Amino acid sequence: MKRPVTLMTAQWADLTLEEICSLAGKMGYEGLEIASWGQINLKKAAEDMDYVSETKAMIEKYGLTCTAIAAHLPGQCVGDVWDPRLDGFAPAEFAGQPEKIREWGIQEMMYAARAAKNMGVEVVTGFMGSPIWKMWYSFPQTTEEMVESGYEEIRALWTPIFDEFDRCGVKFALEVHPTEIAYDYYTTKKLLETFGYRETLGINFDPSHLIWQGVNPTMFLYDFMDRVYHVHIKDVAVQLDGRSGILGSHITFGDPRRGWNFVSPGHGDVDFDKIIRILNTAGYEGPLSVEWEDSGMERVFGATEACEFTKKLNFSPSDIAFDDAIRTE
Repeated sequence: MKRPVTLMTAQWADLTLEEICSLAGKMGYEGLEIASWGQINLKKAAEDMDYVSETKAMIEKYGLTCTAIAAHLPGQCVGDVWDPRLDGFAPAEFAGQPEKIREWGIQEMMYAARAAKNMGVEVVTGFMGSPIWKMWYSFPQTTEEMVESGYEEIRALWTPIFDEFDRCGVKFALEVHPTEIAYDYYTTKKLLETFGYRETLGINFDPSHLIWQGVNPTMFLYDFMDRVYHVHIKDVAVQLDGRSGILGSHITFGDPRRGWNFVSPGHGDVDFDKIIRILNTAGYEGPLSVEWEDSGMERVFGATEACEFTKKLNFSPSDIAFDDAIRTE
């Protein structure tokens, strides 16, 4: 199949660009979804073509391509309501300064569009944040006006950013995810409506964030397929045992007491076969990007196995009807 099997470098941000390129090549990957907090400097990639040339040359040295730039952390800073956790996403000098952090996030997303253009990349994946995520459970009572105000705030914050994306000919793929303005089926629909189905805004489809919420990933994919600009191969195992719940109990990821945990692809509850069949029907030829997260497995072993798993499931649609061979003249 033409779809490249790539590695999202978010969980490998401790490695240099050359280290992750060398390792990804050895593990069998064909390209990278490069995390902006890891192996690429968005400002430099937006302004310095020598830096861009050096970055591309390093990637190509190991037989890889850059298929997407991931800008989840700065994107989160654009739309979120500040709390101390955001200090870890922005430069240290902005700690405790909500407006400075937001300004930084907006500027970084502008750089992301230009960096993608310079790198020859068509899609930036990421988060958008949400001013109303804390209201997901409607107590204290949440009015419809509060919810509408939250979506309008996101529209106002992100419209200038998307204008820059349009000028650069780059699309933004939101990873539908808890803590985002769009975290499930109906919030995704509402977000797209809020932006008037603007072509700039699409989806980074990640089934793992849907299935533990009780949302059918294949149904989501089928209904929003025309907006899917990028795909994550990521799995999750739901293990409700009568004590655990889907809200996680503030227990750290990987702890077996949790009601669900991210696991290496093929070790959980995601039906990847159905997902590939929908992608084939839609003619999707973009990356299948492994976002490897499994606290119970050594990461090089896991990501190597995940690459092999993804290549095996990356089958093409049939070009003939299966019963053509038994037809009689």
